[in-house]
Amino acid sequence: MELPENPNKDNNGYESAEKLILRWDSTASEEAREKMIFETDRHEADLYLQAVDEIQRSLSNASISNNTNAAAAAAVDDQSKVNSTIQIAMARLEDEFRNILMTHSSALETDSLFDPSSSSFSAPSHHELEEDDSVSNEDSSHNDLLRLPLQHCESSDSSTYRSTSSIREVDLMPAEAVCDLQAIAMRMISSGYLRECIQVYGSVRKSAIDSSFRKLGIEKLSIGDVQRLEWEALESKIRRWIRAAKVCIRILFASEKKLCEQIFECVGTDIDDACFMETVKGPAIQLFNFAEAISISRRSPEKLFKILDLHDALMDLLPDIEAVFDSKSSDSIRVQAAEILSRLAEAARGILSEFEGAILREPSRVPVPGGTIHPLTRYVMNYISLISDYKQTLIELIMSRPSTGSRYSGDQSTPDMDFAELEGKTPLALHLIWIIVVLQFNLEGKSKHYRDASLAHLFIMNNVHYIVQKVKGSPELREMIGDDYLRKLTGKFRQAATSYQRATWVSVLYCLRDEGLHVSGSFSSGVSKSALRERFKTFNAMLEEVHRTQATWLIPDTQLREELRISISEKLIPAYRSFLGRFRSHIESGKHPENYIKYSVEDLETAVLDFFEGFPVSHQHMRRSQ
Repeated sequence: MELPENPNKDNNGYESAEKLILRWDSTASEEAREKMIFETDRHEADLYLQAVDEIQRSLSNASISNNTNAAAAAAVDDQSKVNSTIQIAMARLEDEFRNILMTHSSALETDSLFDPSSSSFSAPSHHELEEDDSVSNEDSSHNDLLRLPLQHCESSDSSTYRSTSSIREVDLMPAEAVCDLQAIAMRMISSGYLRECIQVYGSVRKSAIDSSFRKLGIEKLSIGDVQRLEWEALESKIRRWIRAAKVCIRILFASEKKLCEQIFECVGTDIDDACFMETVKGPAIQLFNFAEAISISRRSPEKLFKILDLHDALMDLLPDIEAVFDSKSSDSIRVQAAEILSRLAEAARGILSEFEGAILREPSRVPVPGGTIHPLTRYVMNYISLISDYKQTLIELIMSRPSTGSRYSGDQSTPDMDFAELEGKTPLALHLIWIIVVLQFNLEGKSKHYRDASLAHLFIMNNVHYIVQKVKGSPELREMIGDDYLRKLTGKFRQAATSYQRATWVSVLYCLRDEGLHVSGSFSSGVSKSALRERFKTFNAMLEEVHRTQATWLIPDTQLREELRISISEKLIPAYRSFLGRFRSHIESGKHPENYIKYSVEDLETAVLDFFEGFPVSHQHMRRSQ
């Protein structure tokens, strides 16, 4: 290789560069230890970078072999001297790099990011992104031109990974600091200090992310820690995680990626991605470990809706996760997110199936007082009403119909369900209908624990009516259940009401028949007064017993209670009025008629109003017209 035309000029350049670098050697000077070059004087910082460039050129020249032994020996000395100088320079640049990062690294101001109405959180339109990009490019170019020793590097803001409108990047550092960091990184990496550069960058930026995590309420919990928490405590943490995850993926991690691109993209292939992963891989794993712990936790019905919330949030974030973590080195993050999503879906399916089984096996045998709505009925119907709120998600997750009993199996412990009658319904709708079928099957079993058949029918009526009202009250649930099945349920509670009336009132009304009261052979005029007195006594006793017991029974639905009372009155009152009209004179012509005709028609009308109120009354309460 030819010698430089002016060796003295090169030597002078090297000596000046060496002098400047040694002056800022923090191991040899107290002043150098106390001051930072890039904080002191912009001109001094530029001179220092030029000095590093000069030393790097000298290192390159010194590595070229010479022909003579003397020249080779001199070259070894020169290279050793240059190596020493470059090590001092790199140590200094590493300190400067760390100081600039620490000076400008702080947690994101997350308060406004949580508010969807805040302009800093709203997802910009594609046009707005393009406008932001053009401004950023101009600013970046202008700042680069202020650095005499720096090579121009185009802004990476137009990178194709920002493909989702929900990503919202923010500038984590001022442009001047970014340019300084880029200048230092270029020189450290070209001198073989890539590992040190990445380590310093990652450690400082990771601390900033940790601070942002604390502000967002993201705790450092292992999967085991999460699974040991009570569910009530986890519910609030899940709500907080969903809000925080959106900020982390769409703002925090996306902005970290942008910063890495700005500083490292022009330095070398994949270096920006290596720094990005060094910075965010640990926090990303910490973030996703929480959702993973929930996805593999013990299943129980109360967890379904928060699991669906997590699933929906992660599904919504998945395109952003794939956009931000788009490189080969971040495969593990994308895979973890996809696997968690899959496990959450499987958990939701499993919980629904286990919920169906739990309803079937619910063991309580103590009858609810007064035949009112069973707590199981309220719980199940409120539960499936909530399920219908997640219709869109569950229609995608539930793809197989429920495992039901067969009408031909002979298994008395499981109800059967005729799918032919429900053709065209989604698997989710079939599961909801199956839950109602299983609930009714369980209620039928519970009704058998009532000693009074009338109360058993009233219990079924109350509970099936409640099921119908809950279905009618939820448009989403009604749409899935369908009016055909709803009519079937309505028919069932009306049939239970009819069965109740038969069980209670057939025997009472039987007392008001004519048969058995007439003396044989004297049909037109002969009435057995003793038989008539006995008939009135029996009627009074039965009516008083029904009044006493059924006043304590409860029909909580006002309209249903009134309808049943009207139905009772329509049968009882005309029958009693007619019987009284035909036979009153036979009793009143004898002794102590008040012992037999104890109640007027108005008394009965009033007594019926006491039925199904849920509290006791005495039979004296019936005689309000006296």
